[in-house]
Amino acid sequence: MRLQTGRLFEIIYLLLNKERVTAKELAERFGVSSRTIYRDIDTIGLAGIPVYTEKGKGGGISLLPDFVLSKSVFSEHEQNEILSMLHGLSQIQSADSAQLLQKLSAIFNKTAANWLKVDFSDWSFEREDFWSNLKTAILSRRIAEFDYYSTYSEKTHRQVEPIQLWFKSKAWYLRAYDLVRKDLRLFKLSRIRGLVVTDENFYERDLRIEETDNPPSVTKKPDVTLLLRIKPEMAYRVLDEFSADMVEPCADGSYIVSVCWPDDHWICGTILSFGEYIEVLEPPHIRDIIREKAKKIFEQH
Repeated sequence: MRLQTGRLFEIIYLLLNKERVTAKELAERFGVSSRTIYRDIDTIGLAGIPVYTEKGKGGGISLLPDFVLSKSVFSEHEQNEILSMLHGLSQIQSADSAQLLQKLSAIFNKTAANWLKVDFSDWSFEREDFWSNLKTAILSRRIAEFDYYSTYSEKTHRQVEPIQLWFKSKAWYLRAYDLVRKDLRLFKLSRIRGLVVTDENFYERDLRIEETDNPPSVTKKPDVTLLLRIKPEMAYRVLDEFSADMVEPCADGSYIVSVCWPDDHWICGTILSFGEYIEVLEPPHIRDIIREKAKKIFEQH
């Protein structure tokens, strides 16, 4: 049924771009009999699409002039939604989506609005083939290898069966089965280096693991609630990194931010990245840690 449906849409697409085509030409193109093509034409006609045939020399299969598929199948709103979604998919470098967008634009007789631009590369460096290689590894079920840096800056070489890309909390992750650790893991893409997609294929595993909001193999750190005072100079970061319910604006333009983070060493790096424009009000042990780290930074300079 799926093959027939695809063939029907392509026949319609061909008819929209040609005044007339013969059943023999269509049969040769799709590798089926002329009788099958005529059954397809009957199916298309039953769907309300004005297709007709002419016998004799110069005859063939045609659509009524000025017909567009949208008049009988999709509403104006549905056409726009389909084209908009395909435009979004084409922005993540999907050749199939771009080709389908072109075809449906011709079928609907309209141009998709250029409403979205997606660029997965960051501002600091370019990895041109990174995303396409990941997509190839996932869709083709090919084993991938790479070096990975943990939260504690430990470098390890990984060999994985890529399953899925995840976007969570402002970051991209690769969900994959680690062949060395024999476990489902989540890898932050920004920590992957030297990605290689091998020619070795793998079979899809029956992992039967319940999906949760937490990464499957990450031990959750205890949380700590911080009360921070952030000066006006860092207003853009307050807007970027904290939701409105975490922020209380002050009369002097500064912000009081209440946030709950895992009590891990990365907290210090995040706080120190604000420089002199941040003060830890609570809890006391985080204040002490920041004070000691700032002292060591001062001594090194």
